[in-house]
Amino acid sequence: MERFFKGIIAGIGGIAPGLSGSVLLVILGLYQKTITAIGTLFKNFKQNVIFLFPLFLGFGVGAILFSKIVNFLLINYEMQTRFAFLGLVLGTIPLFYKEVKKEGFHKKYYLFILFAALAGLALFSFNKNLFPVVTDPNIIQSVFLGVAVAGSSIVPGVDSAVILSALGLYELYVSSLANFNLAVLIPAGFGLVGGALVISFIINQLIKRFYTGTFSIIFGLFLSIIPSVLNESCVIGFNFQTFLSFFILLCGFGVSYFLGDIEKNMKKLKPVTEKISVVFKKVSNFNTEKETKK
Repeated sequence: MERFFKGIIAGIGGIAPGLSGSVLLVILGLYQKTITAIGTLFKNFKQNVIFLFPLFLGFGVGAILFSKIVNFLLINYEMQTRFAFLGLVLGTIPLFYKEVKKEGFHKKYYLFILFAALAGLALFSFNKNLFPVVTDPNIIQSVFLGVAVAGSSIVPGVDSAVILSALGLYELYVSSLANFNLAVLIPAGFGLVGGALVISFIINQLIKRFYTGTFSIIFGLFLSIIPSVLNESCVIGFNFQTFLSFFILLCGFGVSYFLGDIEKNMKKLKPVTEKISVVFKKVSNFNTEKETKK
C-alpha cells in the first residue's frame, strides 16, 4: 500500500509540466530500487514484479485521476497553475541535492552539474526546433518515439514533453494517443519496452559504479528543465494575478519541501501539535465544567 500511494504521487509528477515522476521517486527513496527491478526484471522475475506492480498501478491511477484536474487548471488558470508547479519543482531541489551527496561529494562534481545544466539548456531550451517535426513517421521513427518516451521517463529530472518537443516527436506522440494510431503505437510500444529495459540496465550500472557522478549529471539536467515550467502565458506585472501566482509558488514550495522529508518534518512538528492538543483539551474541559455548573 505504501508503494501504491507513492506511485500515485509519482504519477502526478508524470503529468505536471516540469515535474518529473522519476525525480519524485528519487525523493521518495524508490528510484534506485525501481531501476534495479526493471534492469534485472527477468533475473528475479517474481520478486521484481511484486515490487513493481503496486508502484506502476499507483502511477497509472495518479496520472489518470489528476490529468483532468491538471488539464482544467491549465486551461482556466494557467499562470497560477504553472507557478504552483514551479514552486513544487523548486521545493524538491534541497532533497535532490542531498541525494546527490549521499555517498560522498567532491568539488569536481560541481563541474558535472554545471556542464549538464548548460548542455540541457542548450539542447532543450535554446534549441527547441533543433530537429524537424515528424508527422508521417516510418517504422524506425515510430520505434525511436517509444525509446525516447522510455528514456525521458526513466532519467530523473527530464521532462518528457520538453524532450519529445526538442526531438520533433511531441505532436506525433499526442496525436497517436488521441487517435489511437496503431501503425505508430505498436512499433512505439516495442521501442518503449526495449528502451525501458536497456536504459534501466545502463542507469543501474552507472549508479552502482559512479553514483555521485551519475546523480550530479542527472541533477544538472533537472536544473536545466526548470525554466520550461513557465511559458509565454506567465506575464509578470504589478497586479493581483502576479501577487497571487507568487503566493501560490511559495505554497507549492512549502508543500514540496515538507513532503520531501515528511518523517523528519513530522518529528519537528510533534512538540507543536502536542501543545495545540493540550490547549484544545483545556478549552474542552473548561466548556464541560461550564455546562456542568449550568
